[in-house]
Amino acid sequence: MTLLFPARIDNEFRGHRLGLWLFALVMLAKTAIAFGTIFNGRAAAETADGIPLDSFGAAGAHAFLTVFAMWGLAQLVPGALATIALLRYRAMIPLLYLVFLLEHTARRVLLFTHPLASGVAPGWHINVGLVALMVIGLIVSLRPR
Repeated sequence: MTLLFPARIDNEFRGHRLGLWLFALVMLAKTAIAFGTIFNGRAAAETADGIPLDSFGAAGAHAFLTVFAMWGLAQLVPGALATIALLRYRAMIPLLYLVFLLEHTARRVLLFTHPLASGVAPGWHINVGLVALMVIGLIVSLRPR
């Protein structure tokens, strides 16, 4: 528990070094997805997420893409926190793994309670891979060197 909730948040990473590399990889991927959502939202929504934007009508598709871009912008906040943690506060990395996994789990619960008509997204394997990397990263970051 001291690795998950350290007494001091400093730049000393006390877990296995693989946890740092996986954290950087996951956060780079999540940040790239966020930028894709902001700047190439139509393609991301239609191809990766399987959202049938043409069925929304012009106004509905525009509204969806605006909210989608805002969600992408909101996803940059975890990316900024991750960058700060990697550069200056590495003791936070196990806790950030947990926070990001809880956020992802909460989104899955929302999709379960509010399912999309499009069904399973074509890009689901990307999320599965990211979750697997986050779980492995959390586990190895909680293993002291």
